[in-house]
Amino acid sequence: MNRVTAPIVGACAVISCWAAYVVLSGVPPYILPGPGAVINTLISDWAILGRALWVTTKTTVVALLLAAAGGGCAAVILAQSRSLETLLSPIMVTIQVMPIVAIAPLILIYAPTPWIAQLICALLVTFFPIMLNVLQGLKSADRHHADLLKTYNASRWQTLIYLKLPSALPSFLAGLKIGGGLALVAAVVGEFAAGQAGTNAGLAFRLLEAQYRLNMPRLFACLVLLAILGAIIFGLISKMSEIALRRWHVSEQQ
Repeated sequence: MNRVTAPIVGACAVISCWAAYVVLSGVPPYILPGPGAVINTLISDWAILGRALWVTTKTTVVALLLAAAGGGCAAVILAQSRSLETLLSPIMVTIQVMPIVAIAPLILIYAPTPWIAQLICALLVTFFPIMLNVLQGLKSADRHHADLLKTYNASRWQTLIYLKLPSALPSFLAGLKIGGGLALVAAVVGEFAAGQAGTNAGLAFRLLEAQYRLNMPRLFACLVLLAILGAIIFGLISKMSEIALRRWHVSEQQ
């Protein structure tokens, strides 16, 4: 069983147990719908759920890309100056440990649009894990290689390009895997706080709407779409990591 078939088999086993429990227990669908009811809802309500999926996907992907670019650049800058890192550390720690659920309503007040508020929520949660991973990777460059470059009179820029950035790549990709899931979670939290209806409503809003209306099949359909989206994001980043590292880094070697 390889990396591709194992998750599929696991998902099928979970769905089979879910369906068997619904049939054997006789639980009513307004409490726990079966997989068939959820699939039928996905098909019949796709016009609504598809738009919601796109909104949540857009927020998650844009936040992840901005966090990857901004976190990587910030880590490179901080790695060049220990005093700057020490100066900004209290601010970074404060923002990182602040619960996004607590500050999401405040962000919603000051953001120009609800979608921007959702994007800021996702960006704040995603930015720091990526930045800290990259910063740790930059600091973990082999000192013997660094000393060798010094003997050849390499500049700080050359040391960064040829030694520190390649050394930080595994840490960056690991942070990206973490950030992908966190971006999705924060996007959902932002949607909960924003509560934006209409064509700009995301999956979190549709989930709350289904909960208020006791539409359990649609609620579970939203959960399934969120799970699939998270799995796709993680799978794509894992594949990118495998392609980038499999020829030289032990973490991706068989």
